[in-house]
Amino acid sequence: MNKSPMTTQGAQKLRDEIHKLKTNDRPQVIQAISEARELGDLKENAEYHAAREQQSFIEGRIIEIEGKLANAQIIDVTKVNAKGKVVFGATVELMNVETEQEVTYQIVGDDESDIKANLISISSPIARALIGKEEGDEVIVQAPRGKKEYEILDVKYI
Repeated sequence: MNKSPMTTQGAQKLRDEIHKLKTNDRPQVIQAISEARELGDLKENAEYHAAREQQSFIEGRIIEIEGKLANAQIIDVTKVNAKGKVVFGATVELMNVETEQEVTYQIVGDDESDIKANLISISSPIARALIGKEEGDEVIVQAPRGKKEYEILDVKYI
């Protein structure tokens, strides 16, 4: 199976989530199941069924996160020496040539992308257009709403 790239920050977020699931959420749902069992007839016990469903969700999420971490190629962006080129993990400051609006994105793995936090997936159209370019280059991105042209103002590895 191919390794998926992931930043050290993304991997740490997943490790924090799995720690919370195992040390906090799992024991709480086990307690809820135990309390629901004490109420008697399990066939018509809504609390029991809800707790079991929650337990199933937690266990599934733990397995999912462990799988993502096992298949991740964790890359420390601060140790990358790309000589100013846009690579995975780079933080890129762009200016829309048409509107002169500036935006900053970090190129991250598929599992850690969050457009609201300006984290874009390595497989997104804009990231694919930026990879290999340098400060001062102009790139044309084929977006769903048409072509957009950006100028790369700065490339950082933070």
